Amino acid sequence: MKFIGAGARPGRPQVDHDLVFTIPNLLTVVRFMGVPLFMWLVLAQKGYGIGVIVLAVMAGTDWIDGYIARRFDQTSRLGRVLDPIADRLALLAVASTLVIAGVVHWLYLAALVVPDAVLLVLTLSLFHGHPDLPVSVVGKVRTGLLLLGTPLLVLSHLDTGFQDQLFAIAWVVLGLGLVGHWIAAYNYFWAMLRKGRELKQHEGGDG
Repeated sequence: MKFIGAGARPGRPQVDHDLVFTIPNLLTVVRFMGVPLFMWLVLAQKGYGIGVIVLAVMAGTDWIDGYIARRFDQTSRLGRVLDPIADRLALLAVASTLVIAGVVHWLYLAALVVPDAVLLVLTLSLFHGHPDLPVSVVGKVRTGLLLLGTPLLVLSHLDTGFQDQLFAIAWVVLGLGLVGHWIAAYNYFWAMLRKGRELKQHEGGDG
């Protein structure tokens, strides 16, 4: 079974519907709700074990909602906007939580925030809203690696007998995820500039 684009039906075009109440959108909301729960578990309860379970559920919903949307024709314009926002919020909030808890250095958070901050400024200046760009394969792989590496890193702080091995594996996965994060940001940066120029040319032609 393929993980990227799972559920897509060959020869069947994917259409973004004007739907709000769909199962994929509900799962995205669940992912939003998992963020404050994880923060409370780690910071207030020191519940790293349960925190890992919450992260696993959040990562699972990220794949499942995409599969359902493509398989059962429940893709929507709202979901296309909400899904990457939920992913980014989860990654940044979880990273911030782990920095506060002393699990990771603040430079890890900075490596996540800087590219997103640049893209946010560019988005607001060029489009005054969502740029409506398709999620790239690099972006999907990046998200998957970061969502996998984070719970592995949390597990490395539990007394499992494999702490050192888990720590090493976690940082290999997170390192690859960060490289993908910067590559995806670079690609989105130039895609936004191209789309911004096209919109200006279109507006100029209409005028």
